[in-house]
Amino acid sequence: MTPGAGPAVAAPDALAEPAEPVGAGWTGALSLANGALWVGWFGPLQILLALQAAELAPPGTAKESVLAWVTGAGAAVALAATPVFGAVSDRTAGRFGRRRPWLVAGVLGGAGGHVLLATAGTWQLMLLGWCLVQLALSAAFAALTAAVPDRVPRRQRGAVGGWLGVAQILGVLAGTGLATLAGGVTAGYLACAAFTLLAPLPYVLLHRDAVLPADRRPPFSWRAFLYGFRLSPRRHPDLAWAWLTRFLINLGNSLVLLYLLYYLRDALHHPDPENGVLLLTAVNGALLLATVVVSGHWSDRTGRRKPFVLGAGVLMTAATALLAGWQTWPGALVAAALLGIGFGVFTSVDFALMTDVLPAAADRGKDLGIINIANSLPQVVAPALAAPVVRYLGGYPALYLTAAAIGLAGALFVRRIRGVA
Repeated sequence: MTPGAGPAVAAPDALAEPAEPVGAGWTGALSLANGALWVGWFGPLQILLALQAAELAPPGTAKESVLAWVTGAGAAVALAATPVFGAVSDRTAGRFGRRRPWLVAGVLGGAGGHVLLATAGTWQLMLLGWCLVQLALSAAFAALTAAVPDRVPRRQRGAVGGWLGVAQILGVLAGTGLATLAGGVTAGYLACAAFTLLAPLPYVLLHRDAVLPADRRPPFSWRAFLYGFRLSPRRHPDLAWAWLTRFLINLGNSLVLLYLLYYLRDALHHPDPENGVLLLTAVNGALLLATVVVSGHWSDRTGRRKPFVLGAGVLMTAATALLAGWQTWPGALVAAALLGIGFGVFTSVDFALMTDVLPAAADRGKDLGIINIANSLPQVVAPALAAPVVRYLGGYPALYLTAAAIGLAGALFVRRIRGVA
């Protein structure tokens, strides 16, 4: 029987270190659900929010500023929501398991946020809709990522992380395609909503979580709950260095992606910047797909994580520097290809590294939520950093050199992790 496909498992399994390998059915269903979340995020982020910001920006207000406020506020919501929902899912006791109820609630809420965005007539409603999407999909993402250390043994996490990486890039590509080809901003949001709702169904309907009985749930106190979100570099230095590595590399990547549409339109004067973004995403995705699963398997076989993360970060730094120094359409294509290779390696192996440094089984959802702040916090920092750099401090060359320096620092910090090879 495929692990996770049968009845809910016994209470001790909910907190035990997994030993039985997961099957292709479980991995495929989880990956499809993961891809749905990335469609829900990146259809708007790549295309729709930028177009809508240009339409709804008040007279005298730059579209870049509206986009920065909306994306920054949404990322701030995700920053807070992911660890909170992870901690709540750790404590969820019921016959449907700890994670699945929050996945279902999250995709329902995320689709509702897309519908609100589709009907928004002001930038304030646009901001509200995007914050709802970020809140709800963060709940789903917290539950989904916690399922990996719940069910996957350490020796298989690089491979599973690779397939989740495949789902991520296909989700980004599908979201960008839906946003570009659906026939306008409204239709794009509705298409993303439908995909976000439907793709998680195989995982929700066919696979069950381990159940945590109420008598195994620790007593609740607000003080202990809130204190649990403190990440102590002194007590858990490997977790802290791993977090910083992920944050800086993701910040560099966020700076690259945030103004990509505007970069093509205003710096490269591309005749069709929307389809240009789609083509760059496709090139990036093809190279990511070529490396993400292979590097995850390779990391599992060698038992090493850090050399893969370091090499990926250095390659992504070089690609980002190309965008600053070679501002042509061929330069953008080469940079997209190199970023795809680097991010493919980083996506699978860094995910495995993160699960390897988790301190306690009972707090997997919460700890992964804290780690995933390193994914959402760059979306808060990037707009605040990018807008003044582009407008006042040197334009796109300065922006991409800044991104390259930040990403390189993140790659180098992975060497400080001691408990993982």
